[in-house]
Amino acid sequence: MTEKIRWGILGSGRIAKALAEGLSVLPDAELVAVGSRSQESADAFGDLFDAPNRHPSYEALANDPEVDVVYVATPHNLHQENTLLCLNAGKAVLCEKPFAVNAKQVREMVRVARERDLFLMEGMWARFPPGMVKVRELIAEGALGELRSLQADFGFKPKEKDPEGRLFNPALAGGSLLDIGIYPVSLSSMLFGKPEEIVTTWHRGETGVDEQAAYLFKHPGGALSVMHSSLQAQTAQEVVIAGTESRLRIERPCWRPQAVVLTRNDESTERFPLPFEGNGFNYEAAEVMRLMRSGKKESDIMSLDESIAIMETMDAIRAQWGLRYPME
Repeated sequence: MTEKIRWGILGSGRIAKALAEGLSVLPDAELVAVGSRSQESADAFGDLFDAPNRHPSYEALANDPEVDVVYVATPHNLHQENTLLCLNAGKAVLCEKPFAVNAKQVREMVRVARERDLFLMEGMWARFPPGMVKVRELIAEGALGELRSLQADFGFKPKEKDPEGRLFNPALAGGSLLDIGIYPVSLSSMLFGKPEEIVTTWHRGETGVDEQAAYLFKHPGGALSVMHSSLQAQTAQEVVIAGTESRLRIERPCWRPQAVVLTRNDESTERFPLPFEGNGFNYEAAEVMRLMRSGKKESDIMSLDESIAIMETMDAIRAQWGLRYPME
């Protein structure tokens, strides 16, 4: 592997640009290639981020010999197809969350990566900033005692409600659950593992996708996760994790954490300010490169088995709603 790890980005939209911006603050990362659906869009992206190799197809990017790892940044419905394309070309892959549309797709992605002994990770970037590292450290130290509950939400109101766009189009696996509901669901998984009971309700929008939803998980031992996602309102975007000895609040905006506050049962508090450098995507990219240099093919922080379990949970939620995407 070269001194710098050479990245290719598959896709040229908003999330692709976010990863490119994240890479720009990492001295050991080099963006060498972009693959898009046209030469024009590949050139525009390459000009913006100084990527020398501009490919007019995803296949050409996957087969670029100068690329060490590919970031898949296409809409949800293409994640499995594009990830398999890159894995079958022998590339390591970081695939933007949600990993795919359903657990069946994720299991196939994981199977291929493991059979080919290639690195693969879901791009749940909120797992990696220093604030979330501190959350895991405090829990591991026993600062909260036994964890008993999670309260978390993620909601925003889009500027435009485009029925053909990725948020509201069923053909693109749109809706609040896969796009932003996955943040609290993934956090719940990190804290408690897979739920043993799920209670959920939702609001179906005009296009047929979930525009709002609520989720209540019961975990082994009786711990609870209470969560909400919305594409209709700007919610507080707060997280409170409560244990038998204290509670931990991730200050707003909780999915870009810059401080956490520990409040003990006697109401004494301790605030931990934490740096948030770059746009946040740099932290997950740094984790990918650290793992690749160590020779590891999976992340302990965002493991492939956990990604499967999270998607199984989201499948179970949609099954209760009776919601299926056209491609399923």
